[in-house]
Amino acid sequence: METTFKKRIGFLSFGHYGTGRGSQTNTAADALHQAIDLAVAAEELGIDGAFFRVHHFARQQAAPFPLMAAIAARTSRIEIGTGVIDMRYENPLYMAEQAAATDLISDGRLQIGVSRGSPEPAANGAADFGHYPLDGETVADMARRHTAAFLHAISGAGIAEPGQHAYMGGERLLRIEPQSPGLSQRIWWGAATRDTAEWTARQGMNLMSSTLLTEDTGIPFHQLQAEQIQRFRDAWAQAGHGFTPRVSVSRSIIPVVDDVDQMYFGLRAQADSSDQVGIIDGLVSRFGKSYIGDPAEIAAELAADEAVQAADTLMLTVPNQLGVAYNTKMLENIAKHIAPAIGWEPASA
Repeated sequence: METTFKKRIGFLSFGHYGTGRGSQTNTAADALHQAIDLAVAAEELGIDGAFFRVHHFARQQAAPFPLMAAIAARTSRIEIGTGVIDMRYENPLYMAEQAAATDLISDGRLQIGVSRGSPEPAANGAADFGHYPLDGETVADMARRHTAAFLHAISGAGIAEPGQHAYMGGERLLRIEPQSPGLSQRIWWGAATRDTAEWTARQGMNLMSSTLLTEDTGIPFHQLQAEQIQRFRDAWAQAGHGFTPRVSVSRSIIPVVDDVDQMYFGLRAQADSSDQVGIIDGLVSRFGKSYIGDPAEIAAELAADEAVQAADTLMLTVPNQLGVAYNTKMLENIAKHIAPAIGWEPASA
């Protein structure tokens, strides 16, 4: 199945903050206010999305819904989303209420990426949040159970038995309120393998794939990821869902156009110019290369990146601690000199 969506690009911020050398984002308040300002600037540039990674027990973004609601109030067009929420930590019904309310504030611009989660600083952070696997479950199973409950809740299905003070008759179950029509078609799963991409398709969720796959077949990362995307689309077609899915991939893209760029990223360009293979969570994993350097050369490389071409949305990871001005400049250079090579055009108001 081929996508019918136009090519989109969005930025993806991990929301780091701290007082390290050169940081322009020293506190949590800095990170939040700067995230809002960068989303406003990105919308003015014609960028399509502002996405945020969620981590707990770390100096990073952790509570996405207040942030996304604030961005929604300051913008009118740009998509606002997560990439991704760790569902091990979530109360799915409370999350359904927050998501629907935020989506209504944004007039239907929310794109919520979720997953089973990645390694966190806490030894068992989900348990510290009050969430424990059922007998026979793994924490990954628990995350998927939470996701199923969340999807059920935002679908408008009845959940709770009416009590004596219910405002309606007792003939049907109460649903979570508010409801936001269409939100259930804007949920994405962060998949790190080809098999998980097929599972994602069967669940009716869009596919979000990052710069890491927890498997390796020896072929270049972009080709392995393109295979993952194709397997997702094949599984989607077999499942027969009633809408066309979306697919996003993430890339680290940093055009070097001046001495400041060279100072920050010149050495990294040499170290990260090829795929890397390593171990994460005990699994042999392939990490995609970064695209750092001359904009024309990056444009040519991205045009040959099979996964970027196959996806409808490209997430640009941003060095958020360098501040709003630097990241706005970086996004502007990508929009002008690189993104057109993958068929992207700036969005209009």
